[in-house]
Amino acid sequence: MLSEPRSGRLAAWGNALLAGAVSPDEAASAVVGEDAVHRVTGLPGEPVPVGLTLALGRLRRLGVTGWRVALPAPGHPLGLSGPPEFNARALEAEEAAVGFGAPYGLVPEVSEVGPEGDRHVEVLWHCLAVREAPPADVPSLGEAERELAEALREATTVLTRLDVAASGPAADVAREAYRARSEAGREVLAPGYPPRAVRVLELARRIGLLVDLAYGHGHGGAVSASEMAARGAALRPVERVARRAQVAAYNSYVEERERERGF
Repeated sequence: MLSEPRSGRLAAWGNALLAGAVSPDEAASAVVGEDAVHRVTGLPGEPVPVGLTLALGRLRRLGVTGWRVALPAPGHPLGLSGPPEFNARALEAEEAAVGFGAPYGLVPEVSEVGPEGDRHVEVLWHCLAVREAPPADVPSLGEAERELAEALREATTVLTRLDVAASGPAADVAREAYRARSEAGREVLAPGYPPRAVRVLELARRIGLLVDLAYGHGHGGAVSASEMAARGAALRPVERVARRAQVAAYNSYVEERERERGF
């Protein structure tokens, strides 16, 4: 649920490229990751899909000066600003990268291709018009950090009472990640992001692990319907808070630029 979204990679490394911290090829390679190929369709002036390196450069020339992330879910348009067509595509994909400085956004379409036993992932990004407006329900980094700590405490208390399998160790991992920030030698975000954003994103991912363990690793003592309902009620707010924190971390590059320019 809270694994690294492709839109997060695109926004983070796209921002690093815009800041001059990495080369175009380095940014594109980091976004593609373990996928086979990424292409962009619908780009103004390009009648056919183009490679990611060319697309990021073209969008920069069209006026994009930063990238935000949207991670919407039904009833929660997190990070979106419209219009309806873009919102609908982003909701279907459960993610999107939203340009800042020019009205363009990218929504990934992920597919597996190739014969059985030799399948690989291809991503086609759809470039669509976006509305230039504040994104929905995105907290500041400070707000996200406080919300995560509170949600973790509340969820751990409920899940421990219900005896959910593995909830204790996962909560310990999350607390340790909160103190330790990121692991040595691993980039949680791209170059140029503030340490607090790295810390918030790391904690959000660790809390995602807690949620996945609670949902997927046995019933523990929560065997009745009412106890299962209580587990779900405890986890839903945690999922929401963790998604908000992810978006806050990825968007912190743009938010910092806005503060510096007095917006």
